Amino acid sequence: MERPPPKSTCVKLYLCSNPEDSMVERRALRERVFPQLREHCRKTLGLDVRVIDPFESIDPCHWPDEYTRKQLIKECRKSSAGPFLLALVGHQYGAGSLPPRVEVSEYQLLLQESQRAGVSTLELERRYQRDENTVPPSYCLRARNPAAVEEEEARRMKAEEEELRKQFQTAVTRCVHSGVLSPERARGFSRSALDADMRFALDNRPRDDVTGRCLVYVHRVVGAEGGSEERRMKSQPQPQEEAATFDPRTTAVESQLLSELCDNFLPGLITSSQLLVYTTTSKCDCRHGYTKARRRGYAESLCQQVYSDLVVLIDSWSISDVPQPGDALAREQAEQEELCDTLSRLYDVMRPEEEKVRAFVEQSGQQRPLVVTGGPCTGKTVLLAHCARQMRSWLPNCDPVVITYFCNLSINPTPTHLLSCLCYQICVRYHSESSSEQSTSHMDNLNRFTHLRDLNPDCHSASSIRLSGLKERLASLLASMPSAQRPLVLILDGLAHMENNAGPQMAESLPSPLPPSVRLVLSVSSNLLRAIEPPRSPPRCASEGGEGSGYACVQLEPVDRRQCVKMLASLLSGSGRRVTSGQQALVNRALTSCRLTLYARLLHLHASLWRSDSDVTEASLPAGVHSSISALLDHLERKHGSSVASRAVSYLTLSRTGLTEAELADLLSADPGVPWIPQVAVETLLLDLRRFLIRRTVAGSLVLFWVSRHFKLVVAKRCLATREARRQLHSAMADYFGGRLSAQPQRVGANSQLFVFSSSGRENSRKVLELPRHLRESDRCGELERGLLMSLGFHQAMVRAGLLGELVAMLEREEGSSHFVFLKERALLAGILKSCACFLQNSPLHLPSVMETNLLPYLDVFPGLEGYASEIGQERRRRRSGLGVLLCPAQLTVPSIGCLTFDAETEDVSAREAAGTESGIVAEVLDDGTAWVWKGLGCDVVRLSLSSEQKELAFTGIKSSGHFILFSTQCGELLLWDATGPETFLRVATESSRNAASRVEGFVASEKSVFVWWKGESFVSAFDVSGETATHLQCRSAVTCLACSSGGAYVYCGQEEGTVSIFDSGGGFLGACSSSNLNAIKSIILRGDQWEMTCVDRAGGVSLWDVASKRNPPRLVAESSVGGESNDVLNIDYSRGVGTLLMCQSHQVVLWDTCDWELWDQFLAPPGKTFAQALLSRGGRLFLALLDACPFVLVWRVSTGQCVLSLETNRPPRTLLAAPPRGGCVVAVDGGGRATAWDLEMIDAAGAAPKMRLGVREVAVERAGKCFYTSDGSRAVWRWRSDTGLPHASFLHHGAVEKLRLSPDGVHLVTLSAGDIYVWRTGGGQNILRVSGSAATDVLIAPNGNFGVSVSERGTSRVWKLARGSVVCSIHLYLSDAQVSPASTFLIGRRRGDLLAASLWSGSISKRFSRAEGSERVVAFHSLSGHPDFVVVMGASGAVYTWNVSEETLYKHFRLPCGFRCQPRDFQASWDGSHALLSAENEAVHLLDLSRVRLCSFKAGGPVIKVHLDKTGRYVAFAYRVTARAKNCARCPRAEAVLAVVRLADGERVGSVRLANSPSALVVCERRRVFVGFEDGSVGVYSILDVVSGGEESLGRSEKARGRSKRSAFDGIPSCLALASANITWL
Repeated sequence: MERPPPKSTCVKLYLCSNPEDSMVERRALRERVFPQLREHCRKTLGLDVRVIDPFESIDPCHWPDEYTRKQLIKECRKSSAGPFLLALVGHQYGAGSLPPRVEVSEYQLLLQESQRAGVSTLELERRYQRDENTVPPSYCLRARNPAAVEEEEARRMKAEEEELRKQFQTAVTRCVHSGVLSPERARGFSRSALDADMRFALDNRPRDDVTGRCLVYVHRVVGAEGGSEERRMKSQPQPQEEAATFDPRTTAVESQLLSELCDNFLPGLITSSQLLVYTTTSKCDCRHGYTKARRRGYAESLCQQVYSDLVVLIDSWSISDVPQPGDALAREQAEQEELCDTLSRLYDVMRPEEEKVRAFVEQSGQQRPLVVTGGPCTGKTVLLAHCARQMRSWLPNCDPVVITYFCNLSINPTPTHLLSCLCYQICVRYHSESSSEQSTSHMDNLNRFTHLRDLNPDCHSASSIRLSGLKERLASLLASMPSAQRPLVLILDGLAHMENNAGPQMAESLPSPLPPSVRLVLSVSSNLLRAIEPPRSPPRCASEGGEGSGYACVQLEPVDRRQCVKMLASLLSGSGRRVTSGQQALVNRALTSCRLTLYARLLHLHASLWRSDSDVTEASLPAGVHSSISALLDHLERKHGSSVASRAVSYLTLSRTGLTEAELADLLSADPGVPWIPQVAVETLLLDLRRFLIRRTVAGSLVLFWVSRHFKLVVAKRCLATREARRQLHSAMADYFGGRLSAQPQRVGANSQLFVFSSSGRENSRKVLELPRHLRESDRCGELERGLLMSLGFHQAMVRAGLLGELVAMLEREEGSSHFVFLKERALLAGILKSCACFLQNSPLHLPSVMETNLLPYLDVFPGLEGYASEIGQERRRRRSGLGVLLCPAQLTVPSIGCLTFDAETEDVSAREAAGTESGIVAEVLDDGTAWVWKGLGCDVVRLSLSSEQKELAFTGIKSSGHFILFSTQCGELLLWDATGPETFLRVATESSRNAASRVEGFVASEKSVFVWWKGESFVSAFDVSGETATHLQCRSAVTCLACSSGGAYVYCGQEEGTVSIFDSGGGFLGACSSSNLNAIKSIILRGDQWEMTCVDRAGGVSLWDVASKRNPPRLVAESSVGGESNDVLNIDYSRGVGTLLMCQSHQVVLWDTCDWELWDQFLAPPGKTFAQALLSRGGRLFLALLDACPFVLVWRVSTGQCVLSLETNRPPRTLLAAPPRGGCVVAVDGGGRATAWDLEMIDAAGAAPKMRLGVREVAVERAGKCFYTSDGSRAVWRWRSDTGLPHASFLHHGAVEKLRLSPDGVHLVTLSAGDIYVWRTGGGQNILRVSGSAATDVLIAPNGNFGVSVSERGTSRVWKLARGSVVCSIHLYLSDAQVSPASTFLIGRRRGDLLAASLWSGSISKRFSRAEGSERVVAFHSLSGHPDFVVVMGASGAVYTWNVSEETLYKHFRLPCGFRCQPRDFQASWDGSHALLSAENEAVHLLDLSRVRLCSFKAGGPVIKVHLDKTGRYVAFAYRVTARAKNCARCPRAEAVLAVVRLADGERVGSVRLANSPSALVVCERRRVFVGFEDGSVGVYSILDVVSGGEESLGRSEKARGRSKRSAFDGIPSCLALASANITWL
């Protein structure tokens, strides 16, 4: 079954009218309606609008003939997304034109009848010429020269044309009277353009082509001619658009035809096809007739009606369409299948190679691919597309899965992307088409593959998807999913023409041998055969057989000449043409020399232009495809103008994915090098090109694309030969897609190029696909970086289009990075996107909030991203709702700024050694002997390839010192590279036999010398920088470390037995010293300004020596050790700037203050873990550590000992490298050779964020919102300031804080700790009261702020004065869930199912909740501050009551349905009782709207963690967890939390924010702020922007003072100490 044509993305309207009677109306529509309509369609529906007005040109010589107009109507009907015809029928019929072609028999009848009547036919015979090449043979109207002529000459030509038309019509009338011509045929000669076009468009058409797709406006004018004065005025020359609207020369025939059109034809279609026809009658004053004013008035009303009618039709048509797939891989799969259908329709000639392909597919167990190869233009692509559609008929006994992929036509033709797409298609196709018995196993395979639909296996990094991993995944899928009953036929085309020579890499990625149920068919060029042929197997053709061959081969030969001739004849017949016998002989000779189907198609275009009397010679026929394409371009330039044709084909060639028709028209209309052309001219140009352009869908848009890449080659050579020519056109296309192109005023519509169309939320896929390429190719890298790569709008469009992976690749792309200045900023954006990939793929609309939350902590580090952050706020204000981040919570991790992969030749290679220089260069040596170098951000990872004696060197080790890197080779050579200079390597020595087997342990480089020591050797080799050996420094025992003085004058060698030997630069021995414990020296630190030498031994001991005197041995100044458990020191890191020495041992990390050489602090390893390496951060406030078998790099804060960050990697890292001066980053290298880089300033900024030691339990907010308080269950309560986002005071208690209460005026803070009650004065932080003996389990504060209530579960509850602590009364009954009434008169609580109210003055139970049902049990209640005497009560049966405590009256409202129940822990009510929160369960929040007596449920998207109802009753805020199942990401098990706020008035979600950590406390305050406490001890504050509910934008002031700059300096807060002992004791 033939597939339907692809869905169009353009509304193409053919404007049908009488050109002489519609100038005013058409001009008004062009200026007022069509631009507005285009904007509406683009912004709301993502559609373009094109209006084809055949009479738009003011010169009638440029009007298309009837045949062309019919082609235009057919094209509009076929490709328009909705209505295609807009007809304006006025009160003038219009003159019939001379027919462009008259059959020979009819033409001769016309001549005979005219001659019989004695009328001269010379002019008629002069204008018509016989052409035997038409089918049937006809007389064709000679074309007039369209060149510009003088006005007088134009009028003369028009008069001659009119005279000839009358002569022709007279002849037709005579033929009718003579009976030789039927009246119906005669009317065909007499019809005007309006009548002919409408009948062609509407007559005998299916109902679906008319209903809802055509609009007709009929305007009847009564009394149009008016009086004689008006006729005289109209006879005077006037501007054409204001010309007379009534023509007194209108004939009776024309009036009859107009009446027939309006009274018979159109009403018939209204009945049969529901054609939309609007009729307007204008009655004119008999004295003035149809005046200009009346015409303008009608034009204005027409514009309003046309716009409203078109909007209704287009909207209804688009709503009925099925939306495009939202997932990028699914969309690309559908587009590849559609492209296969399109290409298969180009299969015109049966090829014998088709049978060879069929024989290969039908033969099972091949286990090798079939390679279809051939020369250029032989039709490999078309053949494979055709074969793909025949597979099911070729394999009738099974149910094959056929996947066809045109690699070079992919929007992302990289091996990684293509393998991802293939794996995805295999999984989806087998899962969607599998039987129920197979569905479970197929689903498991699909789930295992889901990580490719995300960005990567661990959702951490797009670049973490190695090609090797995808190869393994593809091989696994091919081995597990296809079966004998459901084999897989995989067809890959275009490998030879992929960009960046990716074809061989793609071919090598395919498994060999293939599984038995897999048939693989490839089309490649001959030079790519080696990539898929194993070295052991010579290539053999399929016809030769051969079991040992690596692949079967089908050589595609040129087509047989007779088939080409037959094809050409068929093409000519389809276009109503043929050639003479003489011309056919020339065609045969041409097809003999070039037997290609593309050449035959090109030859058809040339032959269709020949007349029977054309002088065609062999020289006039182009030889070959390229010459034919060039001849085609010549023809287009002659017909349409050189500038128009050349620019059109150039724009098509330079586009990345092709151009839509509207884009091409817009570019031509705005090009200053192209004279203004109407839309119809562009359309006729496309008609001439339609045989060589294919329509394909790319990212949901229908684009035009060259049918063969050779058109691009010819156009590039002919029109784009220079770099400047290409750059200018790329720049023009960048302006267009960037929305900055200023078009000529005659254009149809404005250039609306938003990233996301605000009205519909649709992404502008055309802009995101095309604009980056054109900015890059036009050398506008600044615009590309700032306006695109660092633009929120671009990111939103890419993520919504499902192109998150491609966006990350663009941000990380290093190509041309020398022109970019924001490398780290782009790396940060890429890192954030990668870390949130799983979440964003399922929730793309959350991108602004995700980016805001993750960017704010680093804006001080990267001020270049301030503009990006501002865009987020602007986007929120534009939407008029959302959640803004006022205080960003502490980060759990830091996004990486680079993920470096050192690809090896084999997959099981691991890293042998890595090193980094102080200039930021990282180098690595792998087990396979390869070395790789990364010079920092903006540079690619490159392989180091050196050769010696024509053999490539294999590397065995690598060391670094300062800015030098020393490579060890397998042949024993040492190569030194100065990383700050040119890439020149010095061969410093060839190791002697004495140390050839030893490994280089380290080296130190000074200005002139290099000192190298080897593992287990007792000497040091000294070289000068020229590479020659200077001397050997002989020591007493094996050298373990070395230090050099600043000038290189002295060398200090630490040794295995605890000795340090001192030499001068010439190698002379100056002396030695030894530590008392004789442990091996691990490191030597020199302080030249004080002539001090510090030695750190293997056990962690530190000895300080005075080395000022060179004549005497060093003098021991001090010696100390860590003490405790003794383990070997793993590594040492010394920061001279902050005066700190870090020693890492397996069980602890020790910090020394090097100013006084005192032990500063010790940090023990987590239980069950051991340290592997540690490094200091740049400022010394943090240190980074590796733990054995841990996939994270952990970061500790030195001041508090907290582990504040975990830097994520895919594998457990083996080495940490720091490169602070230039690179400013730390690099973790794992055992597989993968390196991950983080920015040190980002680590410092994230690590400095304040957080409590434990998870936040409670949050209390002042009514004014200036301060808030948090407790975490420890001894501390923090007071935060909202304007800075920092804690300003810590209230320390003598025990863990259990309860926290804040007085309504914010003056007093009451806490419960270890049974004691503390009362604090918040302003100064004084603990004014400490009460013991309360036995309280909870504390409350009365709303008037005068009293406190201690609630005791087992003892006596007390009411006491807040200021003095004196007891007012005691309450002897325990009331659970107790609340103080809003009037501060009662303590209300539950007891054994009853609801009681105890007086705060006497302590007695004075009120009891009375109910009609004696067994009704109270499960929840809430007092109403807006109605102080009332309480909302929930009964166990679901009954809802309101209780007036003072009057003891009860009112029952209703009973909850069975499906709803109240959870007491969640129950809350607004201050006025309008809303009550019932529960948060089953992934939903359930509320009770008491004002409207209705139940509301809001889906959360996951299990609800925390929920809070706004006291005003406007909003409910809740945090829910998005599980791995909900994210559809089996490889990302970590659950993520989302904070959402819902407006209760209409149930709409105001906004959502992704939370990086799990929330533990949630509060919504009256000032539209949401406070969230987290499990890691941090706090986040979010602002609700909701203009609908009367809220104004309140982020401006707060966004300016997020406290970022002050936060970076946070390193502790002032403490407010509690009283040492209780000053009040209750007995």
